[in-house]
Amino acid sequence: MQRTNLELNAYREKIKENQDKIKLNKQLPYLVGNIVEILEMNPEDEAEEDGANIDLDSRRKGKCVVLKTSTRQTIFLPVVGLVDPDKLKPGDLVGVNKDSYLILDTLPSEYDFRVKAMEVDEKPTEDYNDIGGLEKQIQELVEAIVLPMTHKERFQKLGIRPPKGVLLYGPPGTGKTLMGRACAAQTNATFLKLAGPQLVQMFVGDGAKLVCDAFQLAKEKSPCIIFIDEIDAIGTKRFDSEMSGDREVQRTMLELLNQLDGFSSDERIKVIAATNRADILDPALMRSGRLDRKIEFSHPNEEARARILQIHSRKMNVHPDVNLEELARSTDDFNGAQLKAVCVEAGMLALRRDATEVNHEDFNEGIIQVQAKKKASLNYYA
Repeated sequence: MQRTNLELNAYREKIKENQDKIKLNKQLPYLVGNIVEILEMNPEDEAEEDGANIDLDSRRKGKCVVLKTSTRQTIFLPVVGLVDPDKLKPGDLVGVNKDSYLILDTLPSEYDFRVKAMEVDEKPTEDYNDIGGLEKQIQELVEAIVLPMTHKERFQKLGIRPPKGVLLYGPPGTGKTLMGRACAAQTNATFLKLAGPQLVQMFVGDGAKLVCDAFQLAKEKSPCIIFIDEIDAIGTKRFDSEMSGDREVQRTMLELLNQLDGFSSDERIKVIAATNRADILDPALMRSGRLDRKIEFSHPNEEARARILQIHSRKMNVHPDVNLEELARSTDDFNGAQLKAVCVEAGMLALRRDATEVNHEDFNEGIIQVQAKKKASLNYYA
């Protein structure tokens, strides 16, 4: 019994000594390294030499690692360190001891700071009820993006693969970006908001790296929705050009094509792209298997215009005599953004009169003002 107690105390002292050594070695700062390759050591495969000394490293069994550090050194580690080697894979970022190069901890994946800024932390407050006159488009978007994430088993029962991406196209101000925000609010998925001009970078390969990092971040945080607004900035038809800027834009689009339908594509990542100019997009981007479903956003009809006016005026103090159907008939060829501007202008006119309610004449005057701005802007661009 006494002998057992002595051995137990000796083991405890040894454990305490080892814990102190680990604590000493794990002191920050770490040297940052990347796993290049993971090797399986099997000493039985090596032939023994007569009279040779026993090499302890060659007697070890298990996984070994080839490591590349931030000081541009390539190190072979027969002993991995304090991290389970089965959890390591090539390309992982690790923290190593600056003297012994033993792996002390795994570090989170490194992404471009611009990609991290694309993640929408706060959920949008928009709802499908805030969108008027787009019931068909809402149904198509829900079927293509939301249902595969919330009811995946329904697609598996039918034996079909859901669309990978959706293209929203139509004139400006018809609710494409608003639809993307509402879709983000209705799902519990991570939402990445990209803009096409953000992906056009000055240095060679920079835009393609942004696209690759965005999809890698989406894969890590899957299920994820990537919303690319103004995709015509990088998705135009390819052509021969001597300008290096044009070639860089085409490289960025090729990386996007690869991520959408390459070997590393992921079904848990859905892409929503929006554009005003679907006619100039590259055919490779539009084909089935990439942006499968194309949803057109046209100018609202009379019934839809009345619904949009009702949505934008529901929080306003409106006089009961205001006839929204008559206003909808007066706003022919208006898009959703212009109808919202009509409500804002009507409110400003009531404010100018120092009134407490917005009446029908204010809305009529607001329509006249928005029409005048519309004609002026059209003449300007002509």
